[in-house]
Amino acid sequence: MSKKKILIIKPIHEAGIELLKSNSNYDFEVVENDDPKFLKSKIKDIDGISIRTSKLNADVIDVANSLKIISRHGVGYDNIDLEALKQKNLTLAITATANAVAVAEHVMFMLLNISKRKNMYDSTVKEGKFNDRNKLPKTVEIWDKNILIAGFGRIGQALIKRCLGFEMKVFVYDPFVSKDIIEKLGGIKVDSMEETCKDMDAISLHIPLTVETANLIDASVFIEMKQGSVLVNTSRGGVIDQGALIDALKLGPLSAAGLDVYAEEPIHLDDPILKLKNVMLTPHVAWLTRETLNRSIALAVENCVRLRDKQDLLYQVSNN
Repeated sequence: MSKKKILIIKPIHEAGIELLKSNSNYDFEVVENDDPKFLKSKIKDIDGISIRTSKLNADVIDVANSLKIISRHGVGYDNIDLEALKQKNLTLAITATANAVAVAEHVMFMLLNISKRKNMYDSTVKEGKFNDRNKLPKTVEIWDKNILIAGFGRIGQALIKRCLGFEMKVFVYDPFVSKDIIEKLGGIKVDSMEETCKDMDAISLHIPLTVETANLIDASVFIEMKQGSVLVNTSRGGVIDQGALIDALKLGPLSAAGLDVYAEEPIHLDDPILKLKNVMLTPHVAWLTRETLNRSIALAVENCVRLRDKQDLLYQVSNN
């Protein structure tokens, strides 16, 4: 039996490499270059692709005559042309469980840094202004505060545990998750995000980017939010209307926002969001921990192996 060929786009954790090395049925190559023209020259006789955030468009997929699976490291897959996959009847699998803890912790990291004014207090001490502490704006507790988790998949369900650990009151908006599941995990199911926003001290977004969810959080939603509330987005930048977000941060009702994702990445240095002082920004790293990398690489590579061995895939998204 001829060996199956796997193309790994961008270097991956050594755990994934070792898994492939241990299986004599596979040849694999790791490439740094993810330019579409280069990928087209590499992909023609490839059986499986392991990919992180690189773009995989229709032109590239179209020439992949032997391709059977794309195994994505992570949960989102808006970097892959799904229509092209459908046309060629290709399978897409994700590493759904790998990053839930990391992203949930990142949300708490942002909420705590914002509520405790970490940057302000840190610079106060380092600048020798220790005695100015009583002149500075006060921090707030997250204890007993209302938080809305919008989107209750694996990340949302990991987040609720951490919010409840801080004794927050957790409300959940997700039309696809039953009231029983939400209540069993300690949350309160709500049917309208807009109606609920007016009573929320914090909102955390865990919404996939689709045609339906693009700019879902727009001016009509912001106007309903509670004065002084905080918004955290670790899902996809495109679910928020950035112009409306900037207005909400400048004029209210938002007191602050924590953003790990952006409509365009990398974010441009002239982006007006960078000029705001009440925004905490991270470079799409909420998922990026040592532990997540280890888990996701192993899962992604394992799915390539499973397909060849005709075993059920882990976290398959589509094969039609």
